Amino acid sequence: MKLDRMRVNMFDLLLCITNAGDLISEEVANHHQQVAYLAFRIGERLGLQMQQKKDLLLAGLIHDIGAFALDERLALIENEPLSVHDHGHRGALLIKDFKPLARVAEVIRYHHVPWEHGKGRTVNGNEVSYLSHIIHLADRIVVSINHQQNVLVQVERIMREILAKKGSVYVPEAVDAVIDMSTHDYIWLDVTHQSLLHILSGLLAFDTMDLEIDEVIELTQIFAKIIDLRSPFTANHSVGVAKTAERLAQLMGFSETECKMMLIAGYLHDLGKLVISKDILHKQGNIDNEERIVIRSHTYYTYRLLENIKGFETINKWASFHHEKLNGQGYPFRLPGDSIPLGSRIMAVADVFTAITEDRPYRAGMPLEKALAVLDSMVTDGSLCPLVVAALKAHARDINEARKTAQRARVDDELTA
Repeated sequence: MKLDRMRVNMFDLLLCITNAGDLISEEVANHHQQVAYLAFRIGERLGLQMQQKKDLLLAGLIHDIGAFALDERLALIENEPLSVHDHGHRGALLIKDFKPLARVAEVIRYHHVPWEHGKGRTVNGNEVSYLSHIIHLADRIVVSINHQQNVLVQVERIMREILAKKGSVYVPEAVDAVIDMSTHDYIWLDVTHQSLLHILSGLLAFDTMDLEIDEVIELTQIFAKIIDLRSPFTANHSVGVAKTAERLAQLMGFSETECKMMLIAGYLHDLGKLVISKDILHKQGNIDNEERIVIRSHTYYTYRLLENIKGFETINKWASFHHEKLNGQGYPFRLPGDSIPLGSRIMAVADVFTAITEDRPYRAGMPLEKALAVLDSMVTDGSLCPLVVAALKAHARDINEARKTAQRARVDDELTA
C-alpha cells in the first residue's frame, strides 16, 4: 500500500468521540450534537462572527469530554452538583495543548459558570469566554427537553424557565436570542431530529478543518487518554499498544506514513470500550460469562464509530480487527485468516503483548520470557500471526522498552498537567 499523505477532517474525528460518549446510555444519546446545534443557532441569532460560531459548534460537540463516566454525565443532566466545573477543567486540560482546539478548550473550561449579573465574566481572576455562557444556556435547554413528548408543546415551558434565570444564571442577550427564535418551529424540531448529524454537517464548510497526519496523531492521543481513563486497570494501555504496533510495523516493512497510521490505530483500538458499562470495566476479580460477552462487543463499536471518518478505512480495519484470529474464531466478525490484513495481525500481537507485560493495579506485568511463551502458544492454537510474533521475538527487549518508555511518558505528562 502506497500512502504518501493523509488528511482527515477534524469535524469527523470529533463526531467520532462524541458519538462514542453518547452511546453510553440512551439518556445521554445525541446530547453533544443537540447542544452544538442549539449553541450555533444562538450565536447565529446574536450575529457572531463565523469563527465564533464554528468554535461554538465544536465546543458543543465536546463540552462534556471530561465527564465520560456515565454516572457523572447523568448527574450533569439531572442537576448541577457542587463539583460541576470539574469535568470542564478536565476537558480543557485534555485539549488545551492541541493548537486547532486551543480556543475551544477555554470555552468548555467554564461552560457551567452562571452569569450572576456580570460577575460570571471571570472566575478566580480568570476570564470566562462569552461563548462559554452560550454553551451553558444551550446545554441547560437541551437537558430540560422531555424526549418522550413533542418538543413544540414544551417551548412555552422552556421559555418560562430560562426567563426566570435571565441575568442571574444566563446572559441576558443569549436568553433574548432564544426568545426571538422560539417561534421558529424548525429549530426545535431540528434539535430533536434523529438525523441531526446530517443537519449539523450542513451548517458550516468543514472542509477547512482538515488535519495533517501528525495532527491526527496528536488528537487521537487525546482520545486514547479518554478511552484509558474509563478503566482504572488500563490507565496507559492504548499508548503501549500504539507504540508496540508502530515498532512492529516498522519491522514488517511498512512505510513511514503507514507506521504513523498504525500509531493512530493503536490509540483508537479500544475506542468501543467507551460504550461498555463502567460497572463492568471497573469490576475487581473475575467477570462472568455475560460480562465477558458484553466486553467483546467493544471491537464492533470501534468499527462502527470509525467507519464514518473519511480516509480512515485502513486504520479502521487495523484498529477494529485486533481480536480476530487466524483460525476464524475471533470477534466480532469471525473473519477467516486470509481476510485479516497484516496491520490487524500486528495490532492483535501488540494488544496481547502490551496487556500481559504492562503493570496493572491488581498484578505485575509478566516477565518478558514468559510473555513470549504465551505468544508462542497463541501462534500454535491459530490465534496470532507467526510472522508478526517472530518479528517481535527477534526484537523483544527493544520493543518492550519502547512500550515502557511510552507508558512512563504518559504518566509523567499526567503528573505535570
